[in-house]
This record gives sequence, structure tokens and C-alpha cells, in this order.
Amino acid sequence: MVKRDLLSIQDVRDDFNEIIELSLRLKRSRYQKQSVVEGRTMGMIFEKPSTRTRVSLETAIHQLGGNGIYLNPNDMQMGRGETVEDTARVLSGMLDIITYRAFSSENMRKLAEHSSVPIVNALDDREHPLQLLADFLTIYEKIGKFSGKKMCYVGDGNNMLNSTLLTCAMTGMDLSVATPKGYEPKKEYVEKAMSIARETGSKIEISNDPVKAVENANIVSTDVWVSMGEEKEKAAKEKAFLPYQVNSKLTEGADKNFIFMHCLPAHRGLEVTDEVADSVHSVIFQEAENRLHSSKGAIVYLLSH
Repeated sequence: MVKRDLLSIQDVRDDFNEIIELSLRLKRSRYQKQSVVEGRTMGMIFEKPSTRTRVSLETAIHQLGGNGIYLNPNDMQMGRGETVEDTARVLSGMLDIITYRAFSSENMRKLAEHSSVPIVNALDDREHPLQLLADFLTIYEKIGKFSGKKMCYVGDGNNMLNSTLLTCAMTGMDLSVATPKGYEPKKEYVEKAMSIARETGSKIEISNDPVKAVENANIVSTDVWVSMGEEKEKAAKEKAFLPYQVNSKLTEGADKNFIFMHCLPAHRGLEVTDEVADSVHSVIFQEAENRLHSSKGAIVYLLSH
């Protein structure tokens, strides 16, 4: 059996809906162990700090009947000069699946290339596929369908937006993006999304106008303005992004039953106000919980294929 990796959300394009359905079934039977996972061990390499990603993955593997080992690079030889390639060969001889939260997508690819067990991207500088599984599980629960619905993403052209572009295109969901000038998503991801959208009927629009982007949106989504590692840009970005704050005035143009999503942590008063984050439209905590269930779906799926 050829091992499967989840480095990009595109890696599960053909099975995306299957994983969403699987995640929902696992959510309904929260403490039921899965034979494909029982007795197996997952290594979790974290170069970046985390709340939701670490807790969801560690809880997921435990509830499924396996074991998780948290690996801080500072406590590993990888943090002292051992190559990613050698680390992959060593760990895949002892573990059954590896999740990696990395600064570098290049290292993510190296780990996958030299590992004989599945690698899960738990966030890197280009994508965040586990988050998109959780997001679309939440959308499925709240709205019931993807095709023909409209998501609006307001904010930074970062890794979250890259994965959102691909996922909306894959599922036939329309996506309207608004970023400040100079902070647009990577051209490579826009082109990939546009190519997929031509097959699925999804409409992708990229602009610098948040008011226009949010019009009739069923889902309004945002992310932090300053990602980890960008602290030096904080003042400049906060000034540029102020007109892109998701607040009650901006969301007036959205569908009356819109849902608000944020992968968290939220910097309240910056990218989103309390009145939106705590409103009846907000599903951010359901979305956060679904990180657990979608992680289970990904783990079971990868170990089953």
C-alpha cells in the first residue's frame, strides 16, 4: 500500500467529502476507538507554539486508541543539526504517522519525501489543510452544502487564504477575497484555484474592496493580520489592515443568516470586533472544536489508505 500524505488540501481533493463525512461520524461517536488506529503511535513535531493544533491532535489520537508523542525540535537532534531527511528516516522506522507544524514548507516536503509513513501538514508558511477540514466540517453542519454558497475572506493573503482558495474551488463554493494592496494571495495559489474552479463552477474574485467582497456572503471569514514570525511588520500591517476589520458595519451586506469564521487565536479589536466574534452569527468555537473531529478524520483516512 502506497502511503498518503496531507501536505496540501489538494492532496485529498478526490476524497474531501469522504473525509468530511468520516469526521462527522467520528464526532457523533466521540470516544469510539478505531481498529486502524489502535496500538499505533503518532509523532507530533512542533516548531511553532500551538493551542488548538496540539490539543486536537493529541486528543484525537488518544480517543481513537493510539498514542501521541510531542516532539519539540529543541529537544531533538533535528534542532542540533540533524537533517530533515535523516530525521524522516529515523522517525518513520518507529512511528506510524507524523504531524509537522513547520516554519518552512520546503522542510515539510523533505520530511514527506524521505518518510515511509504518512505526513500531515499541521501548518507551514504556505498552507494549513487541517484547519480547512475543520472549517468545512463546520460549514457542512451549519449550512449543509458547499456548491453554490459564497464565502468571503477579508484579511491577509497568508497560508490560511491559500488553503481557502483551493478548498472553495475544489468544492464548488464561490469565494470573494478582499486584502489591502500589497497583501494579495500568492499568484500561484490564485492560478491553481482558478484552474480548479473552471472544472467545478466555483467563482473566485480577488479585490481590495471589503464592502463589495462581503455582499451576500453566506460565510464571512478572517484571520490574524500579523502571523507568527512577522512581529517586525506589526505596526505597518495594523495600519494597512484597519479598513478590513470585520465589524457589524462591514457585515451588514452579508446574507442575513451568514456565519462568521476565524481559525483563532483572534486578536479582538483588530481583525474582528467583539460584537461579531460573540454574535449569533459566530461559529468560531464550534469551528475550534471541530479541529478535534477533522483531525480524527484525517488520521483515520491516512492510516486506512
